Amino acid sequence: MPDGTPSTTPPLLPLLPTRGSLLGFDFGLARIGVATGEIETGLASPLATIALESGVARFDAISRLIEEWEPVALVVGLPHPLDGEGKHTLEPHCRRFANQLQSRFHLPVYFTDERLSSVEADSSLRGAGMRNWRVRKKRLDAVAAQLILQQFLDALRHATP
Repeated sequence: MPDGTPSTTPPLLPLLPTRGSLLGFDFGLARIGVATGEIETGLASPLATIALESGVARFDAISRLIEEWEPVALVVGLPHPLDGEGKHTLEPHCRRFANQLQSRFHLPVYFTDERLSSVEADSSLRGAGMRNWRVRKKRLDAVAAQLILQQFLDALRHATP
């Protein structure tokens, strides 16, 4: 970003290329879901769940994903209260995480609303036949990250003139 702070969607068009991959993050205190997506196709896919306790280990895992996928930008889900009033308790943590991503990896970081992404991800996994919570839990955060990134890509596509 021009001023070094993560941005919300839109405006995006002048800042993103028409091609390239993105990594999306569903940040949580215990786990971080990661998804990948392509600007050109407008499709996102779940990639990984980082369930490491140490901040250093988490950022090492993210660094490996960035090296492998070479994204042109990063997207972080930003939680909002369901009633739209005030701040969600995780919002400051998500903002700090986004600032750390930007300062460590020197990539543009965007926010997108992640309201109910984990609930929707759980419902989707249950609908796909994953009835056991322990099985779903291993995929839940990556699928939530996919939904967050897909929402961002959809907004980007609709913003295209």
